[in-house]
Amino acid sequence: MSTPSKEKSQKPKIPWYEVVDGFKIPGMFSVEAYKSALAYKPRPDDLFIVTYPKCGTTWMQNIVACIFREGKPFTSALQFFTETPFLEMTGAKAAEVLKRPGALKLHLPFRLTPQSPEAKYIYVARNPKDCFVSFYYHTEGMPGYRFEDGSLDVFFELFIRGEVEFGDYFETTLSWWEHRNDPNVLFVTYEQLKKDTKSYVLKIAEFIDPKYREKLEKDEKMLQDVIHHSSFAFMKEHLNRNLLELMKMPREMVEQNPDIPQGMRTMLLSGNFQMMKKDAKEVNFVRKGIVGDWKNHLSPEQNARLEKRFKEKFAGTGLLELWKDDML
Repeated sequence: MSTPSKEKSQKPKIPWYEVVDGFKIPGMFSVEAYKSALAYKPRPDDLFIVTYPKCGTTWMQNIVACIFREGKPFTSALQFFTETPFLEMTGAKAAEVLKRPGALKLHLPFRLTPQSPEAKYIYVARNPKDCFVSFYYHTEGMPGYRFEDGSLDVFFELFIRGEVEFGDYFETTLSWWEHRNDPNVLFVTYEQLKKDTKSYVLKIAEFIDPKYREKLEKDEKMLQDVIHHSSFAFMKEHLNRNLLELMKMPREMVEQNPDIPQGMRTMLLSGNFQMMKKDAKEVNFVRKGIVGDWKNHLSPEQNARLEKRFKEKFAGTGLLELWKDDML
């Protein structure tokens, strides 16, 4: 009797996810922290930065933080995680103790996002082709996903079917697009931010509170500091280095530091929150930050399939027009 070939019997390697009530989150996350994030009751002064993964989240976190900090950047990774906490990772307690003004990060579709008509929400969208490529490198490069040397082709199949962490790109993007005209929602794209950073920084400041725009318009140096300290060049050097220092923090320091949110402390102590491969000398959390990198990665067949799904899912919406130049 013949035996199945090893190739046929082995399932494709996929990232480590946890399914909670039908929704996928990173396997390294605390389910308790994630559930507490969903149950969080927003305060009237809350500002949420919401994106699908790898669509400009870290960039927007740094823009907003620099606006609040009068152009000054984060000085440590811990400061980054506590002043703009990632709620699904840290849990709701991080929002409850957040020093205001501050911002809360989420990767959720509109239906799962804690809602309040008094809170404010900035949603950043990115074209699906570049999102996919960045998402793949993020997942493959972070050992916590257990997808080291994972196949881009395998990840493509997961992405196009919406079977990656934080759900379906198209459903999440569309769910927020439908609320783009809500008075407490600012919908911007990654590509708009790239093409006219100064105008959009001012627009973001205005949305948060007109007083912030007024300060930036009166102080050109402060405005340029906000732009510089949230730029990809600056983040790639400084934020990546700060994250590396956090990864090397001794266990006893993690245990004793009261500023580390519980959900994050659990991950750090478990050893699952690795942001670099063992032989790597640096963290590449901030990688390229460019528009059009998909042209270097997608095969003609993958490009055609993603293009087809893009047109099907966003038919009849203005989303097709948003990226007409960036998808070519």
